[in-house]
Amino acid sequence: MASSASFATSLALIFCLVGISLPTTTLATTYTVGDTSGWAIGADYTTWTAGKSFKVGDSLVFNYPGGHTVDEVSASDYKTCTVGNALNSDNSGATTVPLKTAGTHYFICGVVGHCGGGMKLAVTVAAAAAGGGSATPTTSPASGGGADTTTTSPATPAATASTTPNRQASNFPDSSEAADNVAPLFGAVIVAAAVALVMVSSS
Repeated sequence: MASSASFATSLALIFCLVGISLPTTTLATTYTVGDTSGWAIGADYTTWTAGKSFKVGDSLVFNYPGGHTVDEVSASDYKTCTVGNALNSDNSGATTVPLKTAGTHYFICGVVGHCGGGMKLAVTVAAAAAGGGSATPTTSPASGGGADTTTTSPATPAATASTTPNRQASNFPDSSEAADNVAPLFGAVIVAAAVALVMVSSS
């Protein structure tokens, strides 16, 4: 009898621990910029961003052919399409940008004339809310239109970048950092410990 009561108590403990660990797990979204159009001259990124809610932990994937770049720039360089002052830059053809800070992030193609041809994107990123939700951000205009009055600090570039032949080094931070996976790992460790406890208790 004591054994079944101990088992029931252990099982209840498992459900409590799992219930506690689940709200800390957030699901990040990976957005392919421009969807099937990709990162290209003439795409409408204002329409593409409409209705999307970007939050810290999400990622942007830029797909593009050679002859283009993805440059993260300041608000003033974004508005004026000024090239050559990128905070982060990549020209690999498949650039993933992890959204690690709240605020507005500005991207242009660093090839002269391409930003003016529409290759500019501004996304406003909301901080992840407690319990895994997010606040609803507003998206600033991606091309033309009125002035954007949001100010933000730029993302901190990675200290080092790896290079491959015939490719400019990417200064965008690595999206596979271990810190991004702490909450799910913590939940899995709790569940494993609880299962071990039940096994020991039922023996």
